[in-house]
Amino acid sequence: MLRLQGKNALITGASSGIGQAIAVRFAQEGANVAINYRSGAAQAEETRALVTKARGGTPGREILVQADVSQESDVTRMFEEVIGAFGSLDVLVNNAGIQKPTPSHEIPVEDFDRILAVNLRGPFLCSREAIRHFLPRGGGVIINNSSVHEIIPKPKYLSYSISKGGMENLTKSLALEYAGSGIRVNAVGPGAVVTPINKAWIDNPQARMDVESHIPMSRAARPEEIASVFAFLASNESSYITGQTIFACGGLTLYPEFRVAWSSGE
Repeated sequence: MLRLQGKNALITGASSGIGQAIAVRFAQEGANVAINYRSGAAQAEETRALVTKARGGTPGREILVQADVSQESDVTRMFEEVIGAFGSLDVLVNNAGIQKPTPSHEIPVEDFDRILAVNLRGPFLCSREAIRHFLPRGGGVIINNSSVHEIIPKPKYLSYSISKGGMENLTKSLALEYAGSGIRVNAVGPGAVVTPINKAWIDNPQARMDVESHIPMSRAARPEEIASVFAFLASNESSYITGQTIFACGGLTLYPEFRVAWSSGE
């Protein structure tokens, strides 16, 4: 069953990692896909080739659209290009995000501002444009790529954690405000995922073992596993879900250190 057949979707930051996996999965589900990227046109072209291949000959279309989601003028232009190409938009996925590890007392204000600009200002700008388009059409879907660090503190990643905490409230506030207008807004909160952004520990066997030792399911996720949650939330199968974050985290949000009942004295 093609759950997104005929739907038009825009995915930000879709040239690699989870965004790329979402683009591929949406194409497999029958959607027309707009692949946003900020830089790295060659990598974006590789994603488009993967998306085309994923269709397996079924009808559909994919386009590339360059834009820095933190810049209002870029976002406005991006929506004009996507809607001009597809005729309309049904699904927005706010996936673009960055992080930079730094002790909190040493964070340059420029880094702090840049991370929040991409991770939080960007989703706001994109959501605002999507909602302006959705309202006269009677509805649409927004899905935010959040993180377990929406609720779990992450030392040395203060800016990133703040951005994801803000994304939780962005998701809930927009969902509540526009629920009566047929617009659903949800988020996905991945845990550890095998993507380029996590290359530092993925390529280091000891570091990867350390990371996965804290995950109740004892392994990091594949990007495809996260993409499947986005496909569900974009489809009519989730028609009565709004304002929620679905944590796809292998149990990281279950306080894994309590697997052993050390606090009960038993």
